[in-house]
Amino acid sequence: MTDRNAKRLLELLRQPGNDECADCGLKGPEWASYNLGVFLCTTCATGHRKIGSHISKVKSLKLGKWEDPEVEVLESGGNRLVAKKTERFVPACYRRPKPGDPHVLIEQWIRAKYERREFETDTCKDYTRGEMRGHLMKKAKDENKYFPRYFILSEAENCLKYFPKEGAKEPKATIPLSEMNVCLAPAKMHQDNGLQISYIVEGSTRHVYLYHESGHVIINWYMAIRSAKLNRFMVAYPSASETELVPFLCTDFALEGYLSKTGPSEADGYRKRWFILDHRKLMYHTGQMDAYPKGEIFLGHKDDGYAVELGAPKNCKDQGFTFHLVTPERTFVFSASCREERDAWMAALTAVLARPLRPQDNLMAVSLVRKRAGKFSLDIFSLAQ
Repeated sequence: MTDRNAKRLLELLRQPGNDECADCGLKGPEWASYNLGVFLCTTCATGHRKIGSHISKVKSLKLGKWEDPEVEVLESGGNRLVAKKTERFVPACYRRPKPGDPHVLIEQWIRAKYERREFETDTCKDYTRGEMRGHLMKKAKDENKYFPRYFILSEAENCLKYFPKEGAKEPKATIPLSEMNVCLAPAKMHQDNGLQISYIVEGSTRHVYLYHESGHVIINWYMAIRSAKLNRFMVAYPSASETELVPFLCTDFALEGYLSKTGPSEADGYRKRWFILDHRKLMYHTGQMDAYPKGEIFLGHKDDGYAVELGAPKNCKDQGFTFHLVTPERTFVFSASCREERDAWMAALTAVLARPLRPQDNLMAVSLVRKRAGKFSLDIFSLAQ
């Protein structure tokens, strides 16, 4: 690359919008597509390579040899100008990827923009029609095997149903959209196109794990659920804008990982559990992909007797990197594997306890109290037998 072209590229990178990746927003792009005219991070440049050089030709800004015509394309384009065309009609329900998001989300965003050109016209997308049907692979509740199931998403009926096979009369389950969260979970599931649905059934959280061999298909399902939920919200809250409602669609879990947990008795030992922090609910499971949590802890506000404190409480064994969660009902004691994990969990929980409660949070608290009361009654009945 000539010194003149190197200076031209540096000047382009200083322009607003070009200082971050055109597709995920990561600061400091190190690549560019010299036929599309956009600057890219390393991860998104890999995504561009996957869609093929007939659509996007990428080159390193530092190591590549840049010719005058290639630099001229970038000068006439740039991230913001190209986005005005490729992102003109992105639906409000569509989740735009951010740095660190699952690869399937990033790749399908890139394909949607440059290969399928989905957002250049204001036409109805498959995932915004309010209904979707098709087969997905679903994990069995009690074993690590997947089986094909037929799914129907209906915005009109406010639910997602799945059947043992297409044409079956009765669904295996009907999941209300209002009770459902969906998130991408490829790392945990060891499936590139893994999807996790969580919902409330009989006062307890149920997790369903799905995948499809096609990333395009699984992202369409993901966006279709978001679209249906958004449209239902727009009806329920007519004075709110789409921008205000989008954050309340489907969200990734705030934090997941293994912690050791001890029981309510001082004599209880620590047991390894998989924890999920979901809004104001802390769930713990025996394994990463259990269908149901072993326990669910409501996280109220710090002014109502909730707190996160370093170390173990008095008369409780400190296993190292220990901290405890204080609630009005009891104190939960946890141990992380290292200082960084402990600090991350403490920071995440403290942030939750500082947030004001919403009306739906109070409903969740009532549900979990009823669940604990029911379990207590069952334990008393069992002891009496």
